[in-house]
Order: sequence, then C-alpha cells, then structure tokens
Amino acid sequence: MTDLNTIARNYITAWNESDAARRKALLEAAFTSDVSYRDPVMQGDGHAGIAALIDGVQQRFAGFRFSLKGQPDGFADRIRFSWNLGPEGAESVIEGTDIGVIENGRLKSVTGFLDKVPAQ
Repeated sequence: MTDLNTIARNYITAWNESDAARRKALLEAAFTSDVSYRDPVMQGDGHAGIAALIDGVQQRFAGFRFSLKGQPDGFADRIRFSWNLGPEGAESVIEGTDIGVIENGRLKSVTGFLDKVPAQ
C-alpha cells in the first residue's frame, strides 16, 4: 500500500533542502529517475531538471520554506496535496496544489497548480 503522507513529505523535504548533495539523495527517494514536473510558470524533467527548479525557487524566495497544507489524498496511482510557501513562522505568500502520478512509491510526474500568488 502506498503511503501518501510519506510521498508528500518526501516531496516537501526535497524542495526545502538547500544542500545539493543531500538534495540529490532526497530527489532519488521522492522521484523516479524519469520524473516530469509541470506548473504554470516552470517545468523540468529528471532529477537534474527538478534540482534546477528547486535551485531557482530557493534563489528567488530566499529564506522561504514549503510546508504541507492539510492532508494528502489520492486513489489508485494518483496523489493530490496542497502546500504553502513563505517565511518560516509567517503567513504563506504562495500556495498551491499538486497532482502526482505514483510509481513504486515515488512520484513519476507532478502537475502543479498555483492557488495563491502575490499581486504583481
């Protein structure tokens, strides 16, 4: 049985990790090697592609942290979970919901939706 909480936590932990060597191991635990990620503003493929996305988000939003919002749910090989992004201990600035396809306990694809974004 797939543990949706573990999959979502592994995902969030990878996005929060700033050390490249530690993140590499987290990416291997959270994502299949051929993972694809798509959201309205960015996309990446494979562990290297996801690592580049994470680097970009961490540079743009220095000091911000991801956290899970609510509980993940899913069925069959699908998972849905929501997240917050903002300064630790403060209200989130960005919020989103991601839908993933699971293969052997890891994410094979992720489609992200932005639920709350700051005004431009």
